[in-house]
Amino acid sequence: MRADAQRNRARILDVARTVIEEQGTQASLRDIARRAEVGMGTLYRHFATREELLEALLGGRFDRLAAHAAALEASHPPAEALTEWLRAFAEGAATYRGLAASMIATLEDGRSSLHASCVAMRDAGGRLLARAQQAGRIRPDVDGTDLFALFSALASIADVAPSIGLRHEHLFDVVMEGLVSRAR
Repeated sequence: MRADAQRNRARILDVARTVIEEQGTQASLRDIARRAEVGMGTLYRHFATREELLEALLGGRFDRLAAHAAALEASHPPAEALTEWLRAFAEGAATYRGLAASMIATLEDGRSSLHASCVAMRDAGGRLLARAQQAGRIRPDVDGTDLFALFSALASIADVAPSIGLRHEHLFDVVMEGLVSRAR
């Protein structure tokens, strides 16, 4: 790829990250192109669809979350690793309004370009969950799907009720307390 094309792509991604943080995953592509100071044709040459743009932004994020899970697994006690990873997952999902719904749709659509990254991220969280369960710290009746659903819902609450979203930390703690094993 030519140097100017690489710069345009990088600028589009930087601007898209900001615009999506402000407006959510359904942000105007026209606004992204305008703020990146490129034409719509340039945006579409790099990202033919909204999904391709989201894949570039979110696929990397999902991959980083999966890698973060592996690092935490190697360096933290099980429950602490799970809590720290879930906090990173929820904070990132809350940053990109509409992301939780996009992730759920992606997980269920094996044809989606984000599917593999999303599954890898969920599986990484599932490994942290299993480790915390084996240590007796988390209820044994919770599975990876439950975890993903709970924290996606927590992240998406700011989309539907911004005033409740302000209580994110408190709600995170409440959900975590609900996951704690009663056998402890």
